[in-house]
Amino acid sequence: MRSHHFISPVVMLAVILAGLLPISSQAFSASALPFFSIAGAANSIPESAVNGSNTSKTIAVTGATGRTGSLVVKELIDRGYNVVAMVRDMNKAKTCLPSSGENLKILKCDLGSEDQIISVVKQNRCDTAIWCATGFSDNPTQSFFDKVAAIFGVAVAPKKSIDAVGVVALAKAFEGKTIESEEDTVPKVIMLSSAGVTRPSWTNEKKKAFEGAADIPIVRLNPFNILNIKADSEERLRQSGVPYCIFRPTGLNDKWPVGSRPVFSQGDVAVGRINRKDVAKILVDCISLKEATGKTFEGFTIEGYPPATSISTAIGRLRLDSDGPMSMEALYATYSNMQQLLPGEKQDAAALAMGQTYEQLDKGENGRLGQRGTENAEAAAPKPSS
Repeated sequence: MRSHHFISPVVMLAVILAGLLPISSQAFSASALPFFSIAGAANSIPESAVNGSNTSKTIAVTGATGRTGSLVVKELIDRGYNVVAMVRDMNKAKTCLPSSGENLKILKCDLGSEDQIISVVKQNRCDTAIWCATGFSDNPTQSFFDKVAAIFGVAVAPKKSIDAVGVVALAKAFEGKTIESEEDTVPKVIMLSSAGVTRPSWTNEKKKAFEGAADIPIVRLNPFNILNIKADSEERLRQSGVPYCIFRPTGLNDKWPVGSRPVFSQGDVAVGRINRKDVAKILVDCISLKEATGKTFEGFTIEGYPPATSISTAIGRLRLDSDGPMSMEALYATYSNMQQLLPGEKQDAAALAMGQTYEQLDKGENGRLGQRGTENAEAAAPKPSS
């Protein structure tokens, strides 16, 4: 660092949002630097300059019939990629995916089978894979018996969940590929995870220090340890040795404005909202971003600010996972800034009940699952995959 003059992280965030100072400015203390990055319009790179031609690239997508996975498939097709959609239910695929054609191949694949996953990726010569699946499903038509049976299976044997098996299998499918060009340094496996996955394992002291992140409904309830399962799968991917990136979106909200500016951070203290369509765009953006390789980051969007043409500059500012954990000072600086960007007027994520919106909290209204601490557990629990 050329200068050791200190600028408050809060002041710095306000200046950045106003477009007056790039976050890469060296006029602050490194130890106090919050690990967040905003994909604003300044210093953006045209998408064409990052992606180039996509017509020769084949991308595998797991969970392709899910609410986010199907949007990823559409985004890939719109950008000219060849897509291999790996699905478990061909009938469901017919209802939520385009018909197989020149640049879309829909294949049935058991995501709990390492052999099947590796076979599909290798036989179709996939260049990259995007993991959008989970051990659970949001399918509202699944029978109660199937729901209980599948949830029980994951609850008693988390290492056999599709997250634990499938993410590792994708990594194995790309093992042994040598780095022959800069193109080989981009992520080979892009994992859609979730903000909050590390928070159940935080110490009580850390949970108290970051209450606004640790005491939100999904972390407080953590149905069937789904967050722990995701966290374990993340770590398995990091240890695989295959170029990867892991994206952890905050609360998925289909009513939140599409095309809002993304804010990326690290340390798993982010809370907020993001539309699934923006999640799909970010996942597809990462395919050709060498800046994303070896990084885990959270993200939400800010309403009213336009997104950058490319997220490469914002992602490039983030730290590598290999750099080790953040200092508590940096973590608290990041947390303090993230809390100021919460939706609503009260801006108290820890006061929310599962299924309650920030707007309902402001008005003193209950959410769809009841009051905080008495939420309908069955309705709150994620549904098992079909």
